[in-house]
Amino acid sequence: MKHRNWKKKKDATKRIAEERIEILLSLAEQTFKTDPEQSKRYIILAEAIGMRQNIRLNREQKRKYCKQCHTFRVPGKNCHIRLKNSVILTTCHVCGGMSRYPYYEKQNEIGANNEKFDKEMTRSNSKYEKGARHPK
Repeated sequence: MKHRNWKKKKDATKRIAEERIEILLSLAEQTFKTDPEQSKRYIILAEAIGMRQNIRLNREQKRKYCKQCHTFRVPGKNCHIRLKNSVILTTCHVCGGMSRYPYYEKQNEIGANNEKFDKEMTRSNSKYEKGARHPK
C-alpha cells in the first residue's frame, strides 16, 4: 500500500516539475530583453529541476538556449542560424558555441510520393512483367 502512494507522489512531482520548467523557460524568454542575466538564471534553474527530477526537455525547449553559456537564443541578436547539408547550425555570439541539429525535407516533396517518380517506375517495371523476357 505504501508503494502505490509513493508512485502517485512521484508522478505528481514530475508533473509539477514539468510545469515549473515550462514557466521558467517562458520567463527567460520574457526577461531576455530587459535583463539577460536573470534570463540566464531562469534557464539554469529549469535545467537543474529537470536533472533533479530526471525529466528530459523536449526538442523546442532544448533549442531555446545555448548549452555552453546558458543564454536564451534570439536569432539576429545573440546567435545566427545557418542551414548546411541538411543540418541546422546555430552559433552563439556570446560564447562562440555551436549546435548542430539535423533537419529533413518532407517525404512528399522528394522521391516516394512524387507522381512523376511513380509514373516512371511503373513504366520501367512494365518491361519485367510476368512472362516477359529479361533484356541482356
